Amino acid sequence: MGQVTTTDRRSALRASAGFAAAGALGTGCTAAGAAAHPAATRPHPPHKPLAAPAPTPRRFAAQPVEIAHGPRTRPRVALTFHGQGDPGIARTLLSEAEKAGARVTVLAVGNWLDEHPDVARRILDGGHDLGNHTLRHLDINAMSETDADAEIRGCAERLRRLTGSIGTWFRPSRTPRASPLVERLAGRVGYPHVLSYDVDSLDFTSPGAPAVTRKVIGEIRNGSVVSLHFGYADTVAALPAVLEELDRRGLRAVTTTELLS
Repeated sequence: MGQVTTTDRRSALRASAGFAAAGALGTGCTAAGAAAHPAATRPHPPHKPLAAPAPTPRRFAAQPVEIAHGPRTRPRVALTFHGQGDPGIARTLLSEAEKAGARVTVLAVGNWLDEHPDVARRILDGGHDLGNHTLRHLDINAMSETDADAEIRGCAERLRRLTGSIGTWFRPSRTPRASPLVERLAGRVGYPHVLSYDVDSLDFTSPGAPAVTRKVIGEIRNGSVVSLHFGYADTVAALPAVLEELDRRGLRAVTTTELLS
């Protein structure tokens, strides 16, 4: 992880927290934690295609279909973000991670990409993983086979149109674990694995930045996959402290693909 001074991180923390406090909201990934977020009020630049197709899903032979964490033998972790909410907040979080030499994984909601297509390129240009978090962020485990398939395919189609790839990962919406049916449907679309997590930050409950930091730091260890969200002020405010503590412990924040490679 790159070297960033404590003073720099504290300055970034104050700036990010002030930006986020302006009213950003996101959507948690449990049925109880869902919340609407306001539409962006500023125009977005036109989409420009990527120079080359984005990475595609890979099968990791040593891993189960549903992956909750990586190898416990290496000092690496994956910070994963559910992609929805104010795109300005998303860019702030990506920039904060990059300043610390960290790379993250973003599981994007399809209709969010419809509204903010340029964010897909921003994620990939930063060296991060980009994946599928369904089309509309509904309770996918409760859906019929036809509807669940449409949710997975709908987001995959948007990712392919924007990046040339269906993304590297699929994560089910409104649940930490996919049902057997959803696992099979994801495999049919082209995702050999379903990405879960072993550390839930609970940032979507808005418990305050110190609580988010304590939750993550108290549970994270070698190989952990952490669930975080775009669109929450607490996440923006907590990230610098989380990254600083990871650096202190010698844990590298990498993409999920790198975590498992």
